[in-house]
Amino acid sequence: MTHPIFRKEIFVETAFEKRFQAMLRYAWHKRSWHVIVADPGSGKTTGIRDMIKTVGSPTILAVVAPKNSEDEQALGDQFFTRLGIPLRGHWRTRKPKLMGHLHQCGTECLIVDDAHDLELSQLMLIKEVTDQGRLQYDYPLGLCLVAAGRGSTIPLKEILDQPEPTWLQFRRRLDPLEPFCRIAGHNSEEVREILAALETVYREALPQLNLRRWSGSIYTWLTDLVLDPTRSGRVTMHYLMKLVTTALEWSYEVGEMDVKAEMLEKAASLLALRRNTLWIIDGAGPTVGIPRSDAPEQESIQETAAGEAKASAASKEQPLSHDEVGETQRAVPSTHCSFSGPIKLEAASFLESKVEAVQCPTCGSVSKAKVKGQSVVILPHLPRKLRPVRNVTRWMEQGSEWVIIQKKD
Repeated sequence: MTHPIFRKEIFVETAFEKRFQAMLRYAWHKRSWHVIVADPGSGKTTGIRDMIKTVGSPTILAVVAPKNSEDEQALGDQFFTRLGIPLRGHWRTRKPKLMGHLHQCGTECLIVDDAHDLELSQLMLIKEVTDQGRLQYDYPLGLCLVAAGRGSTIPLKEILDQPEPTWLQFRRRLDPLEPFCRIAGHNSEEVREILAALETVYREALPQLNLRRWSGSIYTWLTDLVLDPTRSGRVTMHYLMKLVTTALEWSYEVGEMDVKAEMLEKAASLLALRRNTLWIIDGAGPTVGIPRSDAPEQESIQETAAGEAKASAASKEQPLSHDEVGETQRAVPSTHCSFSGPIKLEAASFLESKVEAVQCPTCGSVSKAKVKGQSVVILPHLPRKLRPVRNVTRWMEQGSEWVIIQKKD
């Protein structure tokens, strides 16, 4: 039976969290604007939540960027909700009052998590509201757009680099010295410090726990085998906790007082193997073999990595997936149209027309499009033969140009 402590959410003030929260505090005290980027799973949301508990809301007001919504109201309603203000009345009458509520509640810094999902209209709302704060209340707000990104990718930069005056003004409001910041993950020494903290937390379940002696191996497994496509040599908290807690649970269930190398090695190999594999769950459900303390020595992690590489190459050659009992499942073909992506339609013309429907040049289906960066993109859609014909005003390709076709009465 699993010990209850393995089901608790554990917050460790790691080196990443110290760097990340220091950046948030800098924006709060300086009332400066920043785009803050970190790897997925590094602990951004956890850090924001901890800082709000420490500082208090609404001094720091944090929301999550709306998903699958281009409407500015979706973001505005989140601000109202976080302030505890009922969503009564039409948006056009509530929108001008938003900055007044922020000023009255004493909000000094806005944080938008998952900011890579923000749309143009929502970024415009942030600029409009904060401009109103400076003009009417002489009340500047700090702003942190917290986004997930890997390597040298800078989310939102493509939007903010557009030549229109609105985006030029937005860029000028960014901090002059640190407008775009990347918060680094954990190096080997920082991983060792985290393991030392986890020893204290999980010693209730494993009284003789000593994780630090395996810090070098854990760091190597995570960076070389499990998750480091950019070869940055940095570890995220998500995968570190996943590896450690999995191995500790197995150790506890077989009655160990400490975790052994084979447990950690097994957890690392399964993390590497399973994240790119489609597992077919059938029968009694999934089981994981837990190695006993007297079991023979496990195969080396290098052999596991080599096997994974061969399996990956084989999966590219054969579009099939295999379950753990040898059954073969054939991939189900997608029912969507083969065309989706950018079209040769100017983003400015598309936005100015306020017509969002576009007729697919391949299948003739009418579906929604959106602006991504400086391009107009048709979203994935069913082909015309699988959906009813929509009689709406829409953009349609004629020759080398895109024109608006009016709805037929």
